[in-house]
This record gives sequence, C-alpha cells and structure tokens, in this order.
Amino acid sequence: QVHVLESGGGLVQAGGSLRLSCLTSGRTFSDYVMGWFRQAPGKEREFVAAISRSAVTTSYAASVKGRFTISRDNAKNTVYLQLNSLKHEDTAVYYCAARPTPIFSDTYYSVDDYNYWGQGTRVTVSS
Repeated sequence: QVHVLESGGGLVQAGGSLRLSCLTSGRTFSDYVMGWFRQAPGKEREFVAAISRSAVTTSYAASVKGRFTISRDNAKNTVYLQLNSLKHEDTAVYYCAARPTPIFSDTYYSVDDYNYWGQGTRVTVSS
C-alpha cells in the first residue's frame, strides 16, 4: 500500500505563486511515476503534470506549460509542483497520484493510469 499526502495549497492573488508538495510512504518512491491532477468545482479531474521515475521526462498540460514546474526528490519521497503566474482559472483541488512502472522515462496523463491518490490540497486564486 502506498500513502500519498499533499500539502501547500492556499489562497493567493492572481499572478502569485505557490509550491505544492506530495509526500509518499509505503513503497520505494523511485519505482513510481508521479502525477499532479486538479479538479475545479463542477468539472472533471484533469491532468496537470507528470514526472518519470528518473525525472528525465516531465509532461505538462498545455494550460499550465511555462507556468508550472514539476520536480521530485527521491531521497525525500517527495514530488513538488511549483505554480507561478497563477490565474483565477487555476483554482481547484490539486491531487497527487502515483503509479508503479518498470520504465524509467515514462509519464502518464490519464486519471485511470494511476493507482494511488492523495486527498487533495485546495488552491484558490483570487482575481
């Protein structure tokens, strides 16, 4: 069993920044592709970013590319999402997810691709 715990959400003004963290426990962190998703009120959960086991590959949704940065520290069992130049439409609950894979460079984009999820951390961007 893998436990996933997000933190770092909050209220920020448009144009501001936040850094989300996701701590995992229970299995070898470096065996997992890590992803960030978000869900706004009344909308489906959507892909935001993902990072491969070795961090050699990162992937982003078009809506956040150039503003958000995903990174991981395998020694700390933690993945981060740096959110810059925030917009009102970035308001959502942000979820961290993990998927085991034998491939060092793969990333995944679908909710159905991930096995373990956190409870989410809320980000509210005031305009």
